[in-house]
Amino acid sequence: MDPRQRLIVALDVSTAAAARKIVAAVGDSAHAYKVGMQLYTAEGPSIVRELVGSGRRVFLDLKYHDIPNTVGAAVREAARLGATMLTVHASGGGKMLRAAVEAAQKPGVLVLGVTVLTSLDDVELGKIGLRGGALDQVLRLAALALSNGCKGVVASALEAAALREEFGHDFTIVTPGVRLAGSGPNDQARVVTPSEAISAGASHIVVGRPITEASDPAAEARAILGQIG
Repeated sequence: MDPRQRLIVALDVSTAAAARKIVAAVGDSAHAYKVGMQLYTAEGPSIVRELVGSGRRVFLDLKYHDIPNTVGAAVREAARLGATMLTVHASGGGKMLRAAVEAAQKPGVLVLGVTVLTSLDDVELGKIGLRGGALDQVLRLAALALSNGCKGVVASALEAAALREEFGHDFTIVTPGVRLAGSGPNDQARVVTPSEAISAGASHIVVGRPITEASDPAAEARAILGQIG
């Protein structure tokens, strides 16, 4: 896979103008961009249509989590926007996951089950009543997602190797929480470098602030491509 297909640049900004500036600055160093809650809430579906219309691939990371009918309806609209990948919380249960998969009727739209957020560690999981730690929960939720039709999951690269060992290679793993060596973790708790993520079995890595807040976003993106190529 072309390294530029593996890198997803997170557009965690509040305006379409700021997103356009990042996309222009990154140039040909990336083909895929994440539109998450912040940008989507500020600008709505038009920013997704704009990115898709310009030839970019969109990872729509809204982490749907609701009753099956509501999630299915939302996923149907997301597929119509032209998103390449979208996220639902695997903890929403099998019926919700199946509704999402069935609604993503457009060929090529990957429904990814979010396992454990990379901002959570074993201590935080314990506080919300989950026992066994992050790895156990990731494997449990990944099994639920994949058995209900999802073609991939979102998980930390720290769990990627275990996911590959348990479930094989015929599914996508998208890993957030990726930082270049020496970069701060920001609000992530479980972080790895780009090369570590790919070596562990990640299909795609999501990188935000290390690229978008860099003085030269294109150079930062190229540095990351050099680690995953």
